[in-house]
Amino acid sequence: MQPPFEPTLLFAQQKDREDELHSFRSRFFIPALPSPASDRPDSPTPDLAVSPFPTSRDSIYFCGNSLGLQPRQAADFIRQELEDWQQLAIGGYLHAKNPWLTYAQPLRQPLARMLGCLESEVTVMNALTVNLHLLLLSFYRPQSSSSLSPSAHLQSPRYKILMEAGAFPSDQYAVETQTRWHGYDPNDAIIEIAPREGEKTLREEDILQAIDQHKDQLALVLFGGINYYTGQLFDMAAITAAAHRAGALAGFDLAHVTGNVPLQLHDWNVDFAVWCSYKYLNGGPGAVGGAYLHERHAHNKHMIRLGGWWGNEESTRFRMEKGFLPKPNAEGWAMSTAQVFNMVCLKASLTLFEEAGIDRLRAKSIQLTTYLQSLLETLDNKKISFNIITPPEPHRRGAQLSLYFEEQGKEIHRQMTAAGIIVDYREPGVIRVAPAPLYNSFEEVFRFYHILRQFQ
Repeated sequence: MQPPFEPTLLFAQQKDREDELHSFRSRFFIPALPSPASDRPDSPTPDLAVSPFPTSRDSIYFCGNSLGLQPRQAADFIRQELEDWQQLAIGGYLHAKNPWLTYAQPLRQPLARMLGCLESEVTVMNALTVNLHLLLLSFYRPQSSSSLSPSAHLQSPRYKILMEAGAFPSDQYAVETQTRWHGYDPNDAIIEIAPREGEKTLREEDILQAIDQHKDQLALVLFGGINYYTGQLFDMAAITAAAHRAGALAGFDLAHVTGNVPLQLHDWNVDFAVWCSYKYLNGGPGAVGGAYLHERHAHNKHMIRLGGWWGNEESTRFRMEKGFLPKPNAEGWAMSTAQVFNMVCLKASLTLFEEAGIDRLRAKSIQLTTYLQSLLETLDNKKISFNIITPPEPHRRGAQLSLYFEEQGKEIHRQMTAAGIIVDYREPGVIRVAPAPLYNSFEEVFRFYHILRQFQ
C-alpha cells in the first residue's frame, strides 16, 4: 500500500532517491533562477534566505505543457546534420549519417509506441494546425462523412461537428473556418459541449448524450485529448465508440497528450489525430507536428486528400509525372520534403523517451501530480485562495494541475515568476502547473509548495 505523502523536504528527497527515472533530469538544460529577491527590493517574493534549498540554483520549471526543455544531446544531433550538410551538400539526402530522404521514418516507431498504433498509421510533418486542416479536408465531408464510418448509415444530411466548449483556439478557428469553407454557418454547424453550471470540467455522460442527441446530423466529433485549460483527460475510447454508433467520425487534438499519457489509438478505433512536438515531446519551439490515421483510412489510396510530392508513392515519386498516387500509409498525407532541422530535436528527445518508457513515465507522472495535489490541499497560507479544477482522479488527468484563482491570479503568477517558478497563466484566473516526469522531481514539487507557503 502506498504510504501517505509527507509535506517535508526529507520525504521528497527520499522519493527522488527511489525514482528509477531521476537521472534523466541531468540530461536536460534547466533554466537558472532569476536574480535573488534581495537584489530587487521592490519584489514581493518570499524570503529565499530562509529557504531549505541553499544550493539549488535551478528554477522550478513546471511549464512543459507549453514548451518542453532542451535535451542536452540536442546540440550534438543538430551538429551532425550541420556537418553532413557542410561536407555532403546534396549528397546528404542519401549518404548523411541519418539520410534526409527518409529522415522522418525512424521517428514513427517510438511515436507509434506512445500512441498505441501501427507504424504505418503515424507520420511527422508540418505543424499541428496545418495537419488539422489537412485531415479535416479528408474527414469533414458534409453529407458524405458517414460513408467513411465503420458503422455507416446514411440518413439526413450530416454536416455538424461536435467539440468541447473552450477548446484551444487553434481548434476553434480551424473548425469555424472549415465549416465556413463548406458553406455553413458555424453557429449552426458547430455543437459545443460545456460543463454544467457551477462546474469546470465536462461530465463524460454529457458528452456521450450529446453525441447521441445529434446523431442524425453529426458528421464529426473533434475533441482535445486533454483540455488545455482544466487539464481534464477525456475518455477517447468511449467518445470514439459513441461517435461511430452515431454514424460519425472521431478525431482528436493530442497536443497535450502525446508524450504525456500512453494511448491505444488503433484499438480504440480512433479515425484520426494530430499533435505538436514542442510540449511534452521536447522537440523545440515550432517543432514538427504529427498525424495519425487509422489503417482503414491510411491504407486507402482512394481517400480524398490534398496531394503533395512527398505523399506520392516512393517507387514513382522521381518519375516527375502527372497523376498523384499516394503512399498506402499515413505518409500519403505528407506534402513536402522532410524538414530535417525542424525534426532533429524531436529525434534527440525521442531517444530519451525510448530509454525511459512511456509507461514508466506515466507511473511517475501520477505520483508527481498526486504529491502536488496532496501538498496543495494542506497549504496553510490563507492569503492564497484557489481551487484545483483538474479532476482529482489520476486516470482523468495528465501531468497538469490547473489552479483557479477567483481573485489575484495574475498577481500570484507574477510572484511565482519572480520566485523562480516557471508556470503559465490562462484567462480567466488559471495557473497551470505541469511537472513533467522526464525532468521534474519530487523535491521541485516540495519547493513549489514551500515557496507558496511564504507568499505575502
